[in-house]
Amino acid sequence: MGSDAVPGQRGPRQVINCPSPNFGHRRDGIRPDMVVLHSTAMESAEAALERLCAPEFEVSAHYLIAKGGETYRLVDENFRAWHAGAGSWGAASDINSRSIGIELDNAGGLPFPEPQMAALESLFADIFARWSISPERVIAHSDMAPTRKVDPGPNFDWRRLSLVRLSIWPEEEPHAGSGRSASPVSDISREAAFRKAALEFGYPDVDTETLLAAFRLRFRPLMEGTLSESDLTAMQSLARRFPVDRAPSNP
Repeated sequence: MGSDAVPGQRGPRQVINCPSPNFGHRRDGIRPDMVVLHSTAMESAEAALERLCAPEFEVSAHYLIAKGGETYRLVDENFRAWHAGAGSWGAASDINSRSIGIELDNAGGLPFPEPQMAALESLFADIFARWSISPERVIAHSDMAPTRKVDPGPNFDWRRLSLVRLSIWPEEEPHAGSGRSASPVSDISREAAFRKAALEFGYPDVDTETLLAAFRLRFRPLMEGTLSESDLTAMQSLARRFPVDRAPSNP
């Protein structure tokens, strides 16, 4: 295990090299244009490192950030780490080939400490500059695989990232907090509009209950109950401002 710090980089002051054997080539020479955020759901960063670097588990990520902000590089960004698994975003289904995967040391249900968040922001700035990745292309594992994943979970501060333009957030509408609109619609119409906006934003075509759970997990973690008008307004805001590229040629 070694470390390096490149003068002039905007990323973490020190990145610790901990190479994982679990990687391959990006399909058809694709350049990464996405970042997928994960949480480890393990008791410690050391335990996560052991698993991510063990060939028998066939799993990895490009980076792991510990609670104290220590940043480990496991796979070179030019290669395909094995972090996303089955899922999709827009028309893209091989998310591993077009993304950089970042694991955050968190056992689940816990806050993400300030040193960890600061290290993530610093790493993001470096990745964004290197690959020209835009904020809307930063997604949660639960976004692209909502039927089987919930990480990084409801305690991750997506709003914080959006305030420094490292992620996105729905625009606030006049009625967004009330759950009601000036022109109420039927439950069927609301569900259809919500599904349409969710797919336009990038979510996979899964059942509405799963879509709503994934959306709220990231953007409205305290919200409960059935699909509301404010859910629809927020989802439509995202779809209008950040429509995903669904061209069939995208792998």
